[in-house]
Amino acid sequence: MKTLRQYFSVTLLAGAAVGAGMAHAQDFKLGFVNTERIFREAATAKQAQAKLEQEFSRREKELVETGNNLKLASEKFEREAPTLAESQRTARQKQLIEQDREFQRKRREFQEDLNARKNEEQQIVVERANRAVKQVAESEKYDVIFQEAVYINPKHDITEKVIKALNASAGK
Repeated sequence: MKTLRQYFSVTLLAGAAVGAGMAHAQDFKLGFVNTERIFREAATAKQAQAKLEQEFSRREKELVETGNNLKLASEKFEREAPTLAESQRTARQKQLIEQDREFQRKRREFQEDLNARKNEEQQIVVERANRAVKQVAESEKYDVIFQEAVYINPKHDITEKVIKALNASAGK
């Protein structure tokens, strides 16, 4: 009986809170920003991507070339191994293993450097996007802007406005 009374009290309080919230809901303005779309479509994000590609393309090309050469050398070794003397086979095998280790090390370093630079560039885009979101929110008097949601009604999506503001500020 006591728990039933508590349940009704909680339900009554929740109902009152929702009713009070509904009275203020007309004044409440919310928006949603799709950050993935900003990273795909904003000029700032595209510039950052182009900058990264330019910065890392030479190293990536060298890695691909080294990998292809290593693969060719390995295939050649596989073909010639039966005809080689044991000492030659062992020496070439050690050489291939060492070349592969060096290749793997360079590839790891490349990936780490690329990820670090990508994070730096993304952070710059995020900071600029947040300023654009704040600018749109203040100019259009939004009470809250969400960046992540399971579902959002398209009428609350302000991503296009933010991308336009971001692109306009990138031109300055």
